[in-house]
Amino acid sequence: MVRFSYRKKPDGPLKIILSLCLFAAVIAVFLLGIGTLSDTASDKEKESLENAIARDIAYCYATEGAYPESLEYIKENYGLTYNDDKFFVDYTPRGENILPDVTIIPLEKGK
Repeated sequence: MVRFSYRKKPDGPLKIILSLCLFAAVIAVFLLGIGTLSDTASDKEKESLENAIARDIAYCYATEGAYPESLEYIKENYGLTYNDDKFFVDYTPRGENILPDVTIIPLEKGK
């Protein structure tokens, strides 16, 4: 006659500790995924702002024959809007017929 031996399942506190560890691991993976998505969205937002400013600068040059003298001029005449709390835009004009230098710096923590 063949006898089967079964392992005894963990009891009481060990079950709770294993469940809590598994729960903590699932939460950690979830939070890591949310953080990655947030970083990706912020990068896309910065890229979109860069494209909008470049487009407005080129359109201004094409219609007026000179590059804009300031970022405020672009905002007022070409409708540029962005979140000042999220991005700092450094706009340095070089002259009427020289492409201005534009630097966009994210103001969020960790960037």
